[in-house]
Amino acid sequence: MYHVFVHELAERLLGHIRREELLRAGDRVGVAVSGGIDSVALLRLLMELRQELGIVLSVVHFNHKLRGAESDADQEFVAKLTREHGLEFYAESGDTAQLADEEGAGLEAAARELRYGFFQDLLGSGEDPKAPGPSGAEAQGLGPADRSAENAAPPQSGIHPLTILDKIATGHTLDDQAETVLMRMIRGTGPRGLAGIYPRIVIEHEDEEGHGEIVRPLLGIRRSELEQYLNDLKQPWREDSTNADSKFTRNRVRKLVLPLLEREFNPAVVESFSELAEIARDEEDYWENELSGWLGTVVQWSQPEWTRGIPGFDDLSSTASLVQIQPSRPKVAEPELLARLDQPGPALVNASVSRPWLLTEPKAVQRRVLKAIGEQAGIPLEFKHIEEILRFAAEDGPPGKELSLPLGWRVLREAEAMVFLTPDLRQQERIPDYEYSLPLPGRAVIPEVGGVIEALRVTAQSQIAEYNPQQLLRAELLRGPLTVRNWRAGDRFWPAHTKAPKKIKELLQERHVAQPARRLWPVVVSGDEVVWMRGFPVPARLQGKTLQGKTETAALLIREVPWDVARDKL
Repeated sequence: MYHVFVHELAERLLGHIRREELLRAGDRVGVAVSGGIDSVALLRLLMELRQELGIVLSVVHFNHKLRGAESDADQEFVAKLTREHGLEFYAESGDTAQLADEEGAGLEAAARELRYGFFQDLLGSGEDPKAPGPSGAEAQGLGPADRSAENAAPPQSGIHPLTILDKIATGHTLDDQAETVLMRMIRGTGPRGLAGIYPRIVIEHEDEEGHGEIVRPLLGIRRSELEQYLNDLKQPWREDSTNADSKFTRNRVRKLVLPLLEREFNPAVVESFSELAEIARDEEDYWENELSGWLGTVVQWSQPEWTRGIPGFDDLSSTASLVQIQPSRPKVAEPELLARLDQPGPALVNASVSRPWLLTEPKAVQRRVLKAIGEQAGIPLEFKHIEEILRFAAEDGPPGKELSLPLGWRVLREAEAMVFLTPDLRQQERIPDYEYSLPLPGRAVIPEVGGVIEALRVTAQSQIAEYNPQQLLRAELLRGPLTVRNWRAGDRFWPAHTKAPKKIKELLQERHVAQPARRLWPVVVSGDEVVWMRGFPVPARLQGKTLQGKTETAALLIREVPWDVARDKL
């Protein structure tokens, strides 16, 4: 019975890999192994199938340094497992807590950034991940993250010069997919967010020659099946103590919400969420193909009038791919204009869409086209902006009326067209000062920095250990509504653990933050006081009492979350 069970699960995985073409003969595949059930089972399953698939396996491990000796023990477990089976081993570590503190982000986002940066290095899309050392060697002195390669052969000839692996396989399961979709639904999302975890992610090389992939072969398999599989093999694994901690949102969804839905409403709810994600991915693929055609036909791209006569700009009105234009540095221009042209930002190009065509299309097409114009031109359009543009387009009235959009863009209503006008850099900054209201609770999308600032109430009943304690504020001490903006001349901030307040300009100079990022650095203001600043702990006098173990006072969490939290709503 033991052999039948193992063969059945391996056969199921083999069929899935072949149907989805996730792995092909000759692929050098690194299995991302944390030491937990999912990743260890993935490694053992692929070891069984490697001859059938014709792949070369190695093991990849990232130590996030979040659980001290426990994290190090996880790495040693994976290294031992790798040695037992004679596989190559690539390991790296990074200080996740430090990165989260510096960027004002959550631990989960910081961990993903470090982990996927390592993956990209191994796939040849980033910096050289260092030449592999001799058997058993541990690389030292490699900067913020320590890398090692054991029993590693040099890359084969004829491949990308920085490539060590062709693909990296991660252990995301059917349960992970359901949890992701449910969490996005609870948070608020659209079709793009419902697509959940993709079976593959293509990682382009920096020189655009070839690519690697991150693949998720286990998305059709339940976690319980993998646990049974390892038990039958008598293969041990490591238990991450944080996975059982209900302080974390995903764990509460996993331990409380999904079991409740399965028990009380639908025994197949996990499979249903996974099917919904697959439908949403196919829908997104369809829309992407449709939009690529519309962007080259019904949407016309043209050179802004104000750029005519400036050296470095050509007449590009007939070019359909203007969205990629970055003008060459003008040889003759006023210094201020020259500086603005050199700044990163939205494309310097106008876009026009037929107004009669737009108004006669279904609402779904209207929204998608406007969203695509914004994404291609660099206009950060939220749902509310798109609805406002559609109302504006449908209004009767004389042509020539304009509607203001983010980043200084405008949309001009003409009889036959809606024209998106890039800001005139002769008269304003490429990315002007910004200021947004921050509701509590709620979020503010900050397109100027490509991020989202979120404010949450953390009550005494909440499991506040999930959050970065240095970002928790005492809500009752704040003197007014919250506003997110870039810092201004004269602004001061007093981060905890420092002797006195300092000018924000000096704080950023000490961190060696370069322009234009320095000028756009986000802060949160309450009344006339800066109470939060990206990458710095909140002022000591404002820190929530819950930090000292006193839970009678509710706290306020302000944090920056990934841009795609807002972008997936359409």
